Amino acid sequence: MLALATFASVRSANRAARVAENAMLENLRPLLVPSRLEDPPEKIGFQDDHWVRVAGGHGSAEVSDGAIYLAMPLRNVGNGIAVLDRWDLCPERLEGDSGHNEPDTFRRLTRDLYVASSDRGFWQGAMRDSSDEMFARTRTAIEERTRITIDLLYGDFDGGQRVISRFAFLPIGDDDWLVVSARHWNLDRPQPR
Repeated sequence: MLALATFASVRSANRAARVAENAMLENLRPLLVPSRLEDPPEKIGFQDDHWVRVAGGHGSAEVSDGAIYLAMPLRNVGNGIAVLDRWDLCPERLEGDSGHNEPDTFRRLTRDLYVASSDRGFWQGAMRDSSDEMFARTRTAIEERTRITIDLLYGDFDGGQRVISRFAFLPIGDDDWLVVSARHWNLDRPQPR
């Protein structure tokens, strides 16, 4: 009888520990969305001393002879620090329900970008290989003012709780881009829907 009671007690304690761990992780989970339109602009510099200034809720997509520069201000609406790691681009409109590419195929950021909980930050990406087929397609999308889809891979400070968030650059006016988010995928745990 004692063995049965001990087994039941240990099993209950393990279940309670899993629930507590999940609750703690939920409180540390980052979630990135576009910054608000009323947020102040972000000044973003690239490693080759190219600078852009991007208004809240907007994006920047610029083409030069040797590079394509992309940037967007972000807001972390989650409770944990977001550490941006990789990104993927599709120079066309992707619906939120269409899947993402394998994370191993994403482009690695030159540096880690951090967005604190309940704070603003930014993402930046550059393409510098003009012989890359994606370079030509992205240049065309920017010049012809068509939608661009960006998938960002990020996680918490410990490298866990990885998420891919999908953002779309929507052309507005002659030279501006509005940024919207479409979908978020959990990579290390079951999907919420």
